[in-house]
Amino acid sequence: EVKYILDIRDFSNHPDAKLFTKDVNAILDDPEITAVVEAMGGSHPAYDFSLEALKRSKSVITSNKEVVANFGAELLETAKENGVKYLFEASVGGGIPIIRPLLSSLCGNDVISVAGILNGTTNFIINEMQTKNSGFFDALKIAQENGYAERDPSADIDGLDAARKICILSAIVFGQIVSPDKIHVEGIRNVTPRDIQDADRSGYALRLLGVAERAVDGAYIFVCPFFVKKDCLLAGVKGVTNGIRVVGNAVGELHFTGAGAGKLPTASALVCDVMDAVGGDPSDNKNRAEWKKDVSEDFLKDFSERRGRTYLRFASVSESAAALLGAEIITPDALITSEFSESELDAILEKNSLKPISRIRVF
Repeated sequence: EVKYILDIRDFSNHPDAKLFTKDVNAILDDPEITAVVEAMGGSHPAYDFSLEALKRSKSVITSNKEVVANFGAELLETAKENGVKYLFEASVGGGIPIIRPLLSSLCGNDVISVAGILNGTTNFIINEMQTKNSGFFDALKIAQENGYAERDPSADIDGLDAARKICILSAIVFGQIVSPDKIHVEGIRNVTPRDIQDADRSGYALRLLGVAERAVDGAYIFVCPFFVKKDCLLAGVKGVTNGIRVVGNAVGELHFTGAGAGKLPTASALVCDVMDAVGGDPSDNKNRAEWKKDVSEDFLKDFSERRGRTYLRFASVSESAAALLGAEIITPDALITSEFSESELDAILEKNSLKPISRIRVF
């Protein structure tokens, strides 16, 4: 039973006008209310209202990735202390069930990595550039006209939205929350049609991925564009769809694909969490995330030490440069290196005065 809807706008002509209130205390002070859905967006007052609701022994269900990424550890701890739940399936992947499977279905695994197309806007833009050979800003304009991108699209195209989501997934998997502002993040502003064409002709698709990879005593967590092999299911994820790949030590590779945004997919995940919160014992630990508030200093590994292959495009490529990089030349001016750490590759490029026009990792 829905008892209140908190909104500062006027809904006096709405069929459910009697449910609306502009006073959050009407909700917080009501002992009959056992669960609160927070879908406000932004950190404040969403965090403040959520914290107070949990302290009043009301479960909180949210789609707010910003609050979960920045305050999730505290809110989970507060929920546990008060015998209620803080649930956030809708905060990552829209309607795709990913958090529950990680918490319950895959609890018999050590998860080796989670990687995903976590932002539908950027995936749509890349797709437009690929299929229509559009420039970045032309594709962005089409995304805005279709309602996929905001007037200020920075959080999407600069990778912050994906960063918040991969930090949440990483916390679920590894038990420690890392602030999005501490991880390496690259968006898609500098991706060109030529990069996308080179990916395609080399057997790859270009995708913006959020990645969390297990390392010794920690994890690499980052967001950046990748060349993804076409035989990987993530390469086939198109438009505003999201796709997430999970690799476990027992199950191997699993893929989750579906609507990553939109009111009905998000509502689907929210309602599922509401049913969890009100339909059983709130203190039941099933599907309850738990992670440390204070991350050990060495948990987040330095991105510069991560090893991998890289696509590089130059004004021109010499045989000697390709040899230095152990590279496969894919066009007269572009190559894919053998495996180096980021810092090793930087050192080789600097020492030999090699200045790439484009630099994109290979997945």
